[in-house]
Amino acid sequence: MLTSLALILLLGLALAAVCQRLNLPRIIGMLLTGILLGPSVLHLLDDSILSISGDLRQMALVIILLKAGLSLDLSDLKKVGRPAIMMSCVPASFEILAFVLFAPSILHITRIEAAVLGAVLGAVSPAVVIPRMVSLMEEGYGARKAIPQLIMAGASCDDIFVIVLFTTFLNMAEGGSAHLQDFINIPISIVLGILLGVLVGAIMSAGFAFAYNRRRYIRNSTKVVIVLGTSFLLLAVEDWLEPWVAVSGLLAIVSMACVIRVKCPSFVTRRLAEKFGKLWIAAEVLLFVLVGAAVDIRYTLEAGLSAVLMIFLALAFRAMGVILCMVGTELTLKERLFCVIAYLPKATVQAAIGSVPLAHGLACGRLVLSVAVLAILITAPLGAIGMDATYRKLLEQKPPQNSAQ
Repeated sequence: MLTSLALILLLGLALAAVCQRLNLPRIIGMLLTGILLGPSVLHLLDDSILSISGDLRQMALVIILLKAGLSLDLSDLKKVGRPAIMMSCVPASFEILAFVLFAPSILHITRIEAAVLGAVLGAVSPAVVIPRMVSLMEEGYGARKAIPQLIMAGASCDDIFVIVLFTTFLNMAEGGSAHLQDFINIPISIVLGILLGVLVGAIMSAGFAFAYNRRRYIRNSTKVVIVLGTSFLLLAVEDWLEPWVAVSGLLAIVSMACVIRVKCPSFVTRRLAEKFGKLWIAAEVLLFVLVGAAVDIRYTLEAGLSAVLMIFLALAFRAMGVILCMVGTELTLKERLFCVIAYLPKATVQAAIGSVPLAHGLACGRLVLSVAVLAILITAPLGAIGMDATYRKLLEQKPPQNSAQ
């Protein structure tokens, strides 16, 4: 396992640096590292690492969500309430609709199989999007209209919506039926996740304040460990409560971090955000190399040009969904175009659930996995390059808030 970790960290950083020198996003080098080290090419990663790959990817995602929550200004988030809610479901719904309408004739599958495929591909990748939105907030790009906050809030909820639809469609494809409760659980999961995070964040902030008032100072490094451990517990709570009620652990984590930012002194939250930023250096490599390792490039050869056509057709529908969400906002045409680009990348969700239909024995399982892999290889670099290449041209820059303090 230690050899595998060394290869992941060292080669991941090396190829990321090479891509950076070539003016390409670092994520591409990390994804390539995972593909090369993974089972489909060199098979240099130990099975013990691959068996906990999902947990490690989730841990890395928790770190960037905490950094995002500690960087969020709630007054900015209030500006984007309606569009953020729409961004959490409308673009994904448009993309799934494209698959339902066109995939049967292009890929020769049934309507319900097309719905399963659309649900697999419908989620945006928070692992690709959120780090870039945090960076934009720090640099002040799009800050006046809270564009990074809008995209980040939508991307955080988008996955919940899509995974619920995927579970429902998968059940229907196996001969089951859709249940109204599955759809009711979507807003319940979001609301309860936020409430749980607010409660835990308030308790933790009060605990830090109580210790400070009693002159029992808690080092910021210790606070990082406490916050991180609590975040893992919030994810566990989601699993514990799943048989009875739906709760979003990821939204609870972001909400908890936001409350800590509001309740704790600004110099404390700024230091915590900096420390999580340092943790993200290693976590980012782990996350994207393991996403790459989950990709089996052999399946891309089976997908063919028809799958590429379907992916781009669905992305066009997704873009229309994003544009619809922007109706009635103050965003300019350039800013709306950036929102479209930011909602292109797919990676983590597709790597996590792309193989599920095949494991369940569905006739379309191999095709779903092939198209999911192809979508990752096309859209993750496309979205990352698009955001990195256009944000200076499409977004206005405002001095970051931290620099004014």
